[in-house]
Amino acid sequence: MLRGPNVSLSENDSAIITERVKLLNEYKDFLDQQHYAEKFDSRSNLHSTVLEEFMYFLFRDLVLGISKNALIGKSHSFKDVFFRAPSYKEMLIAPNALFEIKDHDFAIGVSVKTSMKCQGSAISEDHDWDIPAIAIECKTYLDKTMLQDVSTAAEQLKQKNPNAMYIVVAEWLKLTESVNLKKYKIDQIYVLRKQKNTDREFRYYASYQKNPIYEDVVIHCFNTVREFLTDNWEGGISHGLEQGFLI
Repeated sequence: MLRGPNVSLSENDSAIITERVKLLNEYKDFLDQQHYAEKFDSRSNLHSTVLEEFMYFLFRDLVLGISKNALIGKSHSFKDVFFRAPSYKEMLIAPNALFEIKDHDFAIGVSVKTSMKCQGSAISEDHDWDIPAIAIECKTYLDKTMLQDVSTAAEQLKQKNPNAMYIVVAEWLKLTESVNLKKYKIDQIYVLRKQKNTDREFRYYASYQKNPIYEDVVIHCFNTVREFLTDNWEGGISHGLEQGFLI
């Protein structure tokens, strides 16, 4: 597990991030040993959850330094809301709100608690959900189908929270040059090993050269998130009108 040695590290300068990446590479190399790796298939999500855990330690001090009440980790985020009362009589008593939730591998944001009540009614409905400022999807590798799925999730998130950032972090890439990345709604894709995906059985060959997880990629990801979280999110029609351009 990454938890033990990572807990003792604090702050987020380049030296600390480099040490975190070193620990991650050591742990991943341990898990990638053939006699362990063959016990898990792609459906186990083992490697993607290692990345989720790493994201927590990478951003923990930054986020909690901004607020101890911040959401950081797995998220059950607000996606949509609709109202479905069984009758008009019931509609006057309670909102009968139903919330659609989207799970994210890792999010930085806020948890919201709200109470809804119809005018003149004593009955209230309590609802809890998360609002991500940043959502990060963690993948062992990224292929075109996954890219389409995460782009849809990013678009849905930004429809409800237009200030949100959506990032994909993958170890390997399984895309060709014919993929037009500009049409997808993702803010950034990080390929930690700077390497194309190879079927797992080929990685056991003595001739296979597996790239490490590169610290400069992780540092770029960290700096992108830090800048976003500490910046002002100016926007909206009134702000745009003052400048003369809206988007």
